[in-house]
Amino acid sequence: MELDNTPFDSVSPCEYADALPREQFMDYAIKPLWEGIPRIAGPAFTVKCEAGDHLMLHAAIYRANPGDIIVVEADDKFAVAGGNVCAIAQARGIKGFVIDGVIRDIAETRDNKFPVFALGVVPKPGAKQCISPLNQPVNCGGVTVHAGDIIVADEEGIAVIPKADALTVFDIAKKRAEKDGAMTLAQWQAEHAKKVESILTELGYTD
Repeated sequence: MELDNTPFDSVSPCEYADALPREQFMDYAIKPLWEGIPRIAGPAFTVKCEAGDHLMLHAAIYRANPGDIIVVEADDKFAVAGGNVCAIAQARGIKGFVIDGVIRDIAETRDNKFPVFALGVVPKPGAKQCISPLNQPVNCGGVTVHAGDIIVADEEGIAVIPKADALTVFDIAKKRAEKDGAMTLAQWQAEHAKKVESILTELGYTD
């Protein structure tokens, strides 16, 4: 299976937990900004916005490829995007934004159903004065994200899958999802109870 054809969004971030360490999951402060947001997955197009500035995100919406997810390192004092920027990104086929920062015009973005994961909303926009290189490593939600890493984001959280390991990680997560999906709750409970009791016994717990 090729990287470009792998349905990373067919598996929840919860299943990716079997294949990734904790440090590959973003802080829960970066969350969906509207209810019912769909799961998105795609390669990261990374952006660093200098404090109080949003120029490079505005540049990125014209440079990212369809299917990309724009991942932004910013601050939380000024909005780095608004309704028009989100709409242009959506029209160009960008799957969504993951922002360690804030946006504005959330009502427009919600109405357009453009997926945005961020810290929140602030009415005041930033400036357009600072240049930073695009597609360099950024820190987003406590995770170092490289261009091309696979992002999987939904209401459960945001997984960052290193590009070099993406197919292996997907295979592990998919097998976990298939295993859980094939079991009834009663079957799962039987396995769970056996495992819990075995661990308790091993640790010397008696009750």
